[in-house]
Amino acid sequence: MTLRFFRHYINLPTALTAAVELLVLLGAPILLDSLRGYSTRWGTAVVFAVCALLALSAMGLYSARQRARLRGVVLRAGLAMLLALAMVVIITFFVQSLQPEPRQLIEWGALSLALLVLSRLIGDRLVDENAFKRVVLVYGAGQRAKSLSQLRRRSDQRGFRIAAYVSAPGEAVLVDRDVISIEPDEQLRDLAQQLSVDEIVVAMDDRRREFPVRELLDCRLAGIEVIDLVSFLERETGRVRLDVLNPSWIIFGEGFRRDPVRQGSKRVFDVLAALALLIVTLPFIVLTTIAIMIEDGPRKPVLYRQRRVGLDGKVFNVLKFRSMTVDAEADGRPQWARTGDARVTRVGRVIRKVRIDELPQVFNVLRGDMSFVGPRPERPEFVSQFGETVPYYDERHCAKPGITGWAQLCYPYGASEKDAIEKLQYDLYYVKNHTLLFDLMILLQTVEVVLFGKGGR
Repeated sequence: MTLRFFRHYINLPTALTAAVELLVLLGAPILLDSLRGYSTRWGTAVVFAVCALLALSAMGLYSARQRARLRGVVLRAGLAMLLALAMVVIITFFVQSLQPEPRQLIEWGALSLALLVLSRLIGDRLVDENAFKRVVLVYGAGQRAKSLSQLRRRSDQRGFRIAAYVSAPGEAVLVDRDVISIEPDEQLRDLAQQLSVDEIVVAMDDRRREFPVRELLDCRLAGIEVIDLVSFLERETGRVRLDVLNPSWIIFGEGFRRDPVRQGSKRVFDVLAALALLIVTLPFIVLTTIAIMIEDGPRKPVLYRQRRVGLDGKVFNVLKFRSMTVDAEADGRPQWARTGDARVTRVGRVIRKVRIDELPQVFNVLRGDMSFVGPRPERPEFVSQFGETVPYYDERHCAKPGITGWAQLCYPYGASEKDAIEKLQYDLYYVKNHTLLFDLMILLQTVEVVLFGKGGR
């Protein structure tokens, strides 16, 4: 089951986990102070709880795609507590009235960490995820319906359980489980009520042939939700599936709009975030510059300029720290970076792993070529290639490219046409649904990508 908040879908169990842990984070300081006979500073406790919740989110602990086991959860929670304590120290430095005692703050963090791990263990043992899943009836059993039966990732199936597939008249049956044929005297509504269905997913291969308008209308009026396959997969998987997408869904559906207010707020966010990142990472920028000059000599360029495709297909030069040898593409042909690429320098291996090579792109953001969050900009040669072979590829250029983005969080580094197709599905989801809150969420979760070196090559 999912909730929709500012155009973004949130898994209900994840939302409940965050709510419970916020109460834990608020309760830990109160409990500890009462045991020690202290008077709790409510303002400080609230600042601590909010910072800790943001830090837990930054470590990916509220991500539906988090696959870490107990050891990984404890590690991430521990790092989150350290990050939260640092945030509290910085905030209360400017607001002296909220400043806690150092020992008190450390005790808050230690107790909160213990209670968080305990609550996760109890939740995993006692809470049945199936209780929160929507029961779904799929109308259709052909090629489009098969895309549902082929969902393999646990994160893609967290919100629903398929009760059965109903074969549409004249449609080939391609799914291999729980297929039901409705007799002429039977009603779709009666079947849905018999199976205690919450939602019907329309997944017919050809809607022009015997579309069950009356039956679906009866179901809708009986309180059973009806949704088309593309929207259902978008909601459950966080991507726009190309194999079931049709132009009318983009034309008549919500999203894919250029709202002037949204564009203005995004630009303000980009500039503020870029300036903040530039200030925070200035020491790393200086150290990286020195490291590259030491390894390759002062005469070799530190920065690397490369042509990329941006908003509306306009080409610009993206700035990066040079992480490969100067003659990496001596033959003039663009190449994908590969795992263990021999062209990568020693300094390059480090800065690519932790994404430091991307830092100069803050100047692209300040200049207006890029956004802080958005689809990754690709090279014109690859865009031309994919534009001819991958459907809807050019639609990703309806938004400014970004330093980080939804596709970078959800899919590892891509180095083939297949990878480009997978990442495009996440990019289209972002282009359709991007909001300021969604940008902030992506920015937070990028912290985990950087700290754990996910996807770097």
